[in-house]
This record gives sequence, structure tokens and C-alpha cells, in this order.
Amino acid sequence: MKNKRSIVILLMLAIAMLSVVPALTVSAQDSLIENLCLVTDTGKINDGTFNQFAYEGGKKAADEFGLTYKYIETVAATDYAKNIDTCVKEGFKAIITVGFLIADATKAAAEANPDVYFMGVDQSIDGAPKNWVGLVFREDQSGFLAGALAAQMSKSGIIGGVYGIEIPPVKKFRNGFENGAKFINPDIKILGTYNDSFVKPDVGGANAKQFIGEGADVIFGAGGPTGTGAITTAAQSGVYVIGVDQDEYNTSFGGGKSPGSDKIISSAVKQVDQAVYLATKALVEGGADFPGGGYLTMSAANAGVGFAPKHDSDVPDSVTEYMNDILVGLKHGWISTGVDPVTGDLLAK
Repeated sequence: MKNKRSIVILLMLAIAMLSVVPALTVSAQDSLIENLCLVTDTGKINDGTFNQFAYEGGKKAADEFGLTYKYIETVAATDYAKNIDTCVKEGFKAIITVGFLIADATKAAAEANPDVYFMGVDQSIDGAPKNWVGLVFREDQSGFLAGALAAQMSKSGIIGGVYGIEIPPVKKFRNGFENGAKFINPDIKILGTYNDSFVKPDVGGANAKQFIGEGADVIFGAGGPTGTGAITTAAQSGVYVIGVDQDEYNTSFGGGKSPGSDKIISSAVKQVDQAVYLATKALVEGGADFPGGGYLTMSAANAGVGFAPKHDSDVPDSVTEYMNDILVGLKHGWISTGVDPVTGDLLAK
């Protein structure tokens, strides 16, 4: 009797397990795509910032869902349309394009190819077609966190920010950073400059040296390799630095192996990889969660932005605890960045 009862129980468990398999498994016929192509902004997939992490998000999705995956590294902005067209002509049904500046070329391609799905990192499009989704971020929130940290760690009362091209995501970083610093110290002096390129680390380094000469003892770099040039130069000069997009302690300072790695106190993180992964996953699962013609917004509320650990730096634990309190405030809307989450402009007080 005992053995029979055990067999019945096992059979019931097996039936129960079989009944839930369809809910947990995506069948091949449900998926809207079988392949995935990524076109970078100017720069490479190992740039340590958004090109790299868009690539890694796509790679994770491709590996997990068995998709054919290809990437094209853009050399110049004049190649945007050509590179997207290469993906289309080679039969790719889902295309990731990276950066605000490639948005126009992405929109044109999406309108011309309604049977292809497009995911635009850091893009906003008026009148966007239904086969396109913008992957956008609350850079103002992660910038705000970076500014709050910078103000707490500054001894001179002067901090600086080195930025890329003045486009909405970068404006959100800058204005968020400056408002975050003022949240801690309303009298803090903030130096800052935009640059005409994301891929000029030497220019970023020169900016950092100028600001250090003016008394800045914390430098924030938000502008791809241009910003990375600023923080590596500043860190090697013994100045605290804050990275951007991903944890630059790992990407730009070799996980503690590069000179100045003890000076990177955090990074203003945006989960580009997770956004690309989620959008691709939505297509694989049939498209019900693919917000075509709209946006997938990553914010403090869904862990889409935040700040990186202090690693080898001497940030006091009390400061880290307060940073986590600020993050909770941003998540629940108790703290406002004072920045328009779309345009990056300062909000009226």
C-alpha cells in the first residue's frame, strides 16, 4: 500500500510539472525573432561604457534564447545608415542601435522596414513607429547620486564634471550631478564642460587637469571614452573620481590593477545591458511586453540606475549608508532631482 501511494504521489507530481511547462518555456513559434544585430555608436564594443554594455546585454539574450548574433562597430556618424542597412540586408529581424545620435537613422530604417524590430539605446523619437522601442534611463537620478557623493567627499568645496556632447542623456547626467551636489552642500562650487566628441580621452584628460588646477578634488566623467580620459587622468593625479554608465572600477581601472584605482569612489550606473536584454526577451516571448512606439524606462524604481560600490577607495561606511538612503528616496519619489527626465533641462523651482 505504501509503495502504491508513493507511485500515485509521484504521478501526480509529474502531471503537475508537465502542466506548468508551457507557462515557463517559450516555444520557437512564439518568438518573433531568430537573430539579433547590434550597431554601435562611434566607438567599439569594448569601450567600457554604453557600447560595451549594449553589446553584452544582446550577447546574454542571444546565448540564452539561441539567437544568431552579430555586431557592427561604427567608425563615423556618416556610417550609421549604412551599418543599419547591412543588418537589414543580411536578414536580421531585431536590430539594436546605440546612442542618441543614431536615432534619426534608426527611425528611417524602422519606417522603411516594418517587419524588422528596432531597439534604440538612449533614443527618443517623435511619432515613433510600432516596430521601434526607445531604451531610456533616468540619468538624472544616477547623476544626482554621483553629485551627492562628490559633495560629501570633497574637502576643497570644489568639484568638476567632464561631459560628452550636449544631448539629453548627457544633460541629465550633468544637471542631476550638479543638483545632487547642491542637495548636500548648497554653497559648493561646481565646474563643468561639454565636449564635441565622446571618443577623445586626451581632451577629457585636459579638462580634468584644468579643473584640478582650479581646486577641484572630485571629478565626474560622463561622456564615453572622453569622460574616461578625464577620470583616469584625475585619479592618477591623486584626485577622487566618479565613473559613468557601468562600474568603471572594473572596466577602466582593471578591477583594481590600474594606477589610481583606489581613487574611483563610485560610478553613476545605468543598466544598459539589462534594458537590451529585457527588450530582446520581450520579442522572444511573443512581443506582448515589447512597448512598440514607446519606451522602456530604466529608473531607480526598477533598479535600472544606481551607484557602484566604493571598492578600494576610502569612502566612509556612513557615507555609503546615506547614499543608500538617497537612493531609496529617489526610488519612492520622496526626493526629486529637479531635472526633466526626458530633455535633461532643469525644472522650474
